[in-house]
Amino acid sequence: MRLAIVHKDRCHAKKCGKECIAYCPRVRTGDETIIIGESGRAEISEELCVGCGICVKKCPFEALDIIQLPEELDTPVTRYGPNAFVLYGLPQPVAGKVTGMLGPNGIGKSTAVKILSGQMKPNLGIFDHEVEWAEILKHYAGTELLDYLKQVAAKTIKASIKPQYIDFIPKAFKGTVRSLLEQNDERKKLDYYAKELALDTILDKDLTYLSGGELQRVALTVALSKEANFYFLDEVTPFLDIYQRMTAARLIRELASEHPVILVEHDIAILDMVAETVHIGYGKPSAFGIISRPKGVRVGVNQYLEGFVAEENVRIRDYPVLFETRSHESDVDRETLMTIPKMTKSFPGFDLTVDGGEVRRGEVLGIVGANGIGKSTFAKLLAGVETPDGGKKFDTVRVSYKPQYVTADSSDSVEFTLRSATRRFDTSYYQHEILEPLGLMPILQSEVKNLSGGELQRVAIALCLSREADLYILDEPSAHLDVEQRLVTTKVIKRAAEDKGAGIMVIDHDMYTIDMISERLLVFDGVPGKEGTARGPFEMKDGMNMFLSNLGITFRRDKTGRPRINNPGSYLDREQKAAGEYYYYNAAESALAAEGSTEE
Repeated sequence: MRLAIVHKDRCHAKKCGKECIAYCPRVRTGDETIIIGESGRAEISEELCVGCGICVKKCPFEALDIIQLPEELDTPVTRYGPNAFVLYGLPQPVAGKVTGMLGPNGIGKSTAVKILSGQMKPNLGIFDHEVEWAEILKHYAGTELLDYLKQVAAKTIKASIKPQYIDFIPKAFKGTVRSLLEQNDERKKLDYYAKELALDTILDKDLTYLSGGELQRVALTVALSKEANFYFLDEVTPFLDIYQRMTAARLIRELASEHPVILVEHDIAILDMVAETVHIGYGKPSAFGIISRPKGVRVGVNQYLEGFVAEENVRIRDYPVLFETRSHESDVDRETLMTIPKMTKSFPGFDLTVDGGEVRRGEVLGIVGANGIGKSTFAKLLAGVETPDGGKKFDTVRVSYKPQYVTADSSDSVEFTLRSATRRFDTSYYQHEILEPLGLMPILQSEVKNLSGGELQRVAIALCLSREADLYILDEPSAHLDVEQRLVTTKVIKRAAEDKGAGIMVIDHDMYTIDMISERLLVFDGVPGKEGTARGPFEMKDGMNMFLSNLGITFRRDKTGRPRINNPGSYLDREQKAAGEYYYYNAAESALAAEGSTEE
């Protein structure tokens, strides 16, 4: 089966020479394989298309995709229309379990949930007539989903959904946190969730003034508080620190003991901890998506990182995601770029102390710590946005700063925005090292205000790295990025540090991102919301041990090198704490070492 996809947000027929039509071999023979429809966009006949792919290569806006699918994918779950996204496969909600979904953005995870929650009826890829539920149920006869879809058809399913993007909540609901939570407290657990997620101090705060982390915890509380048959949670970790992520994971597992939960999450460490099974989503984002059959979470995550889904015999990526401890060690004798001065900064009720340190040329310095402990304030001090107490603004080196929360209210195109920040936009270096790996080429003509959260984040990263500076500071660049985008982003940032001979600081709560990107670590400790101290930089092992010991959390590495969270109180958790090894710990190596010492 051949799919012809036209990305409506990228097709700008009025701005191009209609190359797709001009170069199509079938059009040249007289067929109307490609036309400009009433919508002003290209329309492609899948029956007439021969799959040569010339139109795909000639389109200046990368708005077209011609895809040859495997023969066994003969019946889609649903399709949005001619030349539109198509989904194959659905996840299976399981009572008493958390079912994970892992895959790139735009692969159909939200579409699957709309179908499972009854918001959308699957059409089996049929457009010429409305598909009735009787026809849909007949198609799923004999499958595990049949009984569940019968309930969806009868409208007896009530779903509670925590959306991916939370910034619309203050626009949709005006009032305080307390009023929103009380309105949705159908399970009568407001007091419990408010205490567990530390919402007590913001209950009377207006939603408009919440930070991203506060808004994320409120959104999760609303979703967990509703009485429903099925809970769908889309990205619960952005803007939450590791301790808050662990709390959220525990609350989700508690809920799953009573109701089916499907969790879409790009923080693999948390997904690995909370889910029992996982569905892998693969395909081509915004073109087609395939949801795999359920797999054990360890097997599924490892297959996804390896890029090969064994049961389906499908390679979903040309390269594996690797975690190597030696990646934190540099053979280069790095020159000192700048000295971080000792500084203090006080606000009403909060004090920040910076012990000082040095930043080296060409290195990426990871910054970790709990929320509300002064990391963003520290970044603002270095960027000159804030002035330290008893001192002047930091101006020793040029600083480019990407803030934690990125807003989009500009009508300018992505290309105009980036061109205004750099004179190198048209160089091959900029195209190959910034635009292409960050996936910005297809959206260059899109207005910034119309971008999704993930697209906006990638533009903000590119904008920060485009400026001429000696020090680049990126505050939570992983938010709203999927696993593959995070991998690519870490490579872009590390190459930028080397190529520019600059120092780069990355503040993030995703342990995988920190693990892959950092050469050394700056650690913040203290009492969140009251006082914080910036210590270091340390070598990675020492820094992570300090950070995680403060939180009481241990990580191990499995045989693939992947960091995995130990369940609190488990044997490995207790063993590592006793050894003082909170992060770089390999159970197999430990066992061999113990065996060797016994033999001696």
